[in-house]
Amino acid sequence: MFDFKYFTPTKVVFGKNKEEMVAELIKEFGGTKILIHYGTGSVVRSGLLKRVTDSLDAEGIKYVTLGGAVPNPHLGLVHEGIELCKKENVDFLLAVGGGSAIDSAKAIGYGVFNGGEVWDFYDNKRKATGCLPLGVILTIAATGSEMSDSSVITKEEGLVKRGYNSDFCRPKFAILNPDLTMTLPDYQTACGCTDIMMHTMERYFTNGGNMEITDALAEGLLRTVKKNALILRDDPNNYDARAEVMWAGSLAHNGLTGCGSDGGDWMTHKLEHELGGLYDVAHGAGLAAIWGSWARYVYKDCLPRFKKFALNVMDVENKGTDEEIALRGIEAMEDFYRSIKMPTNLRELGVNPTEEELVDMAHKCAVGVGGKKGSAKVLYEADMLAIYRASI
Repeated sequence: MFDFKYFTPTKVVFGKNKEEMVAELIKEFGGTKILIHYGTGSVVRSGLLKRVTDSLDAEGIKYVTLGGAVPNPHLGLVHEGIELCKKENVDFLLAVGGGSAIDSAKAIGYGVFNGGEVWDFYDNKRKATGCLPLGVILTIAATGSEMSDSSVITKEEGLVKRGYNSDFCRPKFAILNPDLTMTLPDYQTACGCTDIMMHTMERYFTNGGNMEITDALAEGLLRTVKKNALILRDDPNNYDARAEVMWAGSLAHNGLTGCGSDGGDWMTHKLEHELGGLYDVAHGAGLAAIWGSWARYVYKDCLPRFKKFALNVMDVENKGTDEEIALRGIEAMEDFYRSIKMPTNLRELGVNPTEEELVDMAHKCAVGVGGKKGSAKVLYEADMLAIYRASI
């Protein structure tokens, strides 16, 4: 195992109607003028935004609003939010929605606190020294951004999607009410379950520093999400299943399932970021479409982990060679994706890249990771291109 730092400062308030506590929580963390940041309409249509503003009005908390956060959130809206916060002297951010609104709010917080061009952080040109504090009311269980140190933004110019990690952006509080996810389309629920599992799998498939207790937590989380994703496929209004998935989403990306490892692999995410930037696909679906090709490309270099995954998560029979067991585990994972109507290749995702686009994505991916990345297997630009080609 490797030494590690585990830092989870977010106060989680979990359960039915807990969004009613938002004004109390904002006061607890010192907010006096709030930017409420949300998506493209569901928060309004469901009445959630009005319940939030009514709560703030009742407590005399001033606020301004900024909607429009979309999947693969845009840098342009981040710039708009930064200017609004400066104009209105905002001192606290409230993201109401899923990972897109949260990531966009984090980027706004970086821009307000640090000044200058916020994209510099995502482009690895400088490091943040702080972030405007923020809280979250979560409506989609997926990215884990409600407890994580990460934010992913898409720059419209050049269609470049990049992430930035810093403990400064971890939310002060996160309100998790599974009821708020009941109106999600089935496709978005499945995408969320896929993303949650991938956050843990990225940390699981490594070539160093694994701990038995961390592995047990990771494997238990993966089994739980797999089980409850199937329940939600057949019974979308099952509160208990939504609660299991929602809490798993937070635990999958707050660092818990990577304690003692080398930091994880993360190449499936990096490869998907280029897909999301170019084609604006749903993140979870993009991950599912690329994962099988990545797994078959790297499994021989990480065979013990793939065998363990096959046996302990995918319940394959412990029969045959290690390689045969590992491959059956990969096949079982793809079968699971299909069972929740997730794609297992780019064609099923609905995109058909040209060779020129594949080469461009591989190049952008390599640049974004500094030339090489990976723990299961270190990948270079030629490897990234080979995986993209195999995923068609």
